[in-house]
Amino acid sequence: MILTGPAIEERMGSDIIIEPYDKQLLNPNSYNLRLHDELLVYTEFPLDMKKPNPVSKMVIPEEGLLLEPGNLYLGRTLEFTETHNLVPMLEGRSSIGRLGMFVHITAGFGDVGFKGFWTLEIQVIHPLRIYAGVQICQIFYHSIEGKIQEYNSGKYQANKGVQPSLLYKDFEK
Repeated sequence: MILTGPAIEERMGSDIIIEPYDKQLLNPNSYNLRLHDELLVYTEFPLDMKKPNPVSKMVIPEEGLLLEPGNLYLGRTLEFTETHNLVPMLEGRSSIGRLGMFVHITAGFGDVGFKGFWTLEIQVIHPLRIYAGVQICQIFYHSIEGKIQEYNSGKYQANKGVQPSLLYKDFEK
């Protein structure tokens, strides 16, 4: 089952933490998250799964930033979220999709116990000017059955900002 907006609000501060929280961003069954002003782009190709890949930081200026097709931009949500006893999910907003922008490639699924900023894997199908603070995606919550084992990854848990892939750490085991 998916939580309704009122159920999300009711669980704020216990099973759900969203900081900063603004009731105006609450929807009938989701909450809109906003885009932070910081992006990362990979700088050396080809990328290698077994190694850290170098990135460059970009800041979205007030007048916006033009994104180009064929590039991957790693962004993050302005909001920090923490979820217990529920499965958090992330999807782009339809208004964003109608502009030809994707906010995630495969990482829309969260884990019970995840806390941190959501890294967005942004791509556009044609040139698009973006702005920091835009309501870019929505988080929604599924109830869960069975014994819960919370997410406890050393890779992405409690992150402080945009994170490139840390897949190379899986090869170090």
